[in-house]
Amino acid sequence: MSENLDKSNINEAGKSNDSEQGLEDAVEGSDEALQKERKSGSSSTQRVQRPHSSPPRFVTVEELLETAKGVTNMALAHEIVVNGDFRIKPVELPQDSLEKRVKEIVHKAFWDCLSVQLSEDPPTYDHAIKLVGEIKETLLSFLLPGHTRLRNQITEVLDLDLIKQEAENGALDISKLAEFITGMMGTLCAPARDEEVKKLKDVKEIVPLFRAIFSVLDLMKVDMANFAVSSIRPHLMQQSVEYERKKFQELLEKQPNSLDFVTQWLEEAADDLMKEKYKNALPAGGEATDSGDSPMPNPAATVLMDQSRFQEFQLRLEQLTILGAVLLITLSMAAPGISSQAGFAEKLKMTVEILLTDMHLPSFHLKDALTTIGEKVCVEVSSCLSLCGLTPFTMDKEMVLKGQIRAVASPNDPIRRIVDSRILVFLETHLASGRQEPLPTVPGGLGPVQKELEEVAIKFVRLVNYNKMVFSPYYDAILSKILVRS
Repeated sequence: MSENLDKSNINEAGKSNDSEQGLEDAVEGSDEALQKERKSGSSSTQRVQRPHSSPPRFVTVEELLETAKGVTNMALAHEIVVNGDFRIKPVELPQDSLEKRVKEIVHKAFWDCLSVQLSEDPPTYDHAIKLVGEIKETLLSFLLPGHTRLRNQITEVLDLDLIKQEAENGALDISKLAEFITGMMGTLCAPARDEEVKKLKDVKEIVPLFRAIFSVLDLMKVDMANFAVSSIRPHLMQQSVEYERKKFQELLEKQPNSLDFVTQWLEEAADDLMKEKYKNALPAGGEATDSGDSPMPNPAATVLMDQSRFQEFQLRLEQLTILGAVLLITLSMAAPGISSQAGFAEKLKMTVEILLTDMHLPSFHLKDALTTIGEKVCVEVSSCLSLCGLTPFTMDKEMVLKGQIRAVASPNDPIRRIVDSRILVFLETHLASGRQEPLPTVPGGLGPVQKELEEVAIKFVRLVNYNKMVFSPYYDAILSKILVRS
């Protein structure tokens, strides 16, 4: 019946081998997404074409599968370590997908068959007993080694041999078994599932009850898997650097050209540093924070798993650059009396940030958004001036303020370039310090967005430092060769 019931990515979270397999399946989607991002980026290389790779060699299917498994394990371990919010979620099939329709048809056929068996006179309990057996195994998988009393209760009450004998003699009370199962689920479930388990007691018909029981058990499996993830995270963090390096070395032995883009990236970075072009010296794998519209180059293999995170940092910093520029312009033009009011600056920041929320979408038009922002800002400034008893802006001054805000849409706008440069200096200072605390002082003019910048900086530096710890031996070897050639 395992293949006939709804399943999440985790089938038996309490069993170590199955749990590991389930965890691998859970990150398979994110791993595929990373691969897609890598492919999409490969078509938009900016400065040079694809580097010359090592001579190709033939590999067997077994080698490919083993390599894929190693990459999946490494991606999973990496995700657990660097993402404190990592959670496993149940599979949700697309609404009109073929897989979802087939699944619904098969499930309906099974439950209809069970209903027919239980409606016979006398009832047939073959399917029902199989379901009880699966439920028993699932409940036992939730137990910890010290749960001896609960284990004995489950084993005793859900004794399949005894249940079969009762069914053959017409003495089986299936409702009593269901009552025990729901009670045990209430004992073992996480607090977040109390309501779902409580609703089971309101279901009186056997078939709908069993169907609901399996649905809640699937959720409990996911909860158990997430509990396992949170439990192993501290231990994994202690060994993850060596583990990732080992897995990457295994990948490198099977795919010798895996470092080609890493070499290209470091060569470009070294060349930029020699030419004192600091902006382009950040990793090509996504660390670059320049707010230009140029496409992302091919990601290096050593930053591939964090490609999406670095892109998120870039998009967030672009948003903060626009936000910081608008606030700097507004607060500079506003009267000193209202500029110094913390409430006004926070309200203004919230208003502007809301209007920049969709900045990462292709349909977003920055010029149009800044025009709207200019109107909103003038309204907020005029309102605050009135409340403070100050002279309101003249029409000419409002036109100047709106014009300066609209001008921020251009990457060459002087104020935008200043804010962008200061943000880069802040990140560089924090990165060079090698410490999480204390954070360096935020450059002048960035005070209103200090909190947001510090949040990005802490995550950015943590990710870069972790990457260096894992891959520094490869970076050192490549850089040594580059320096010798130079």
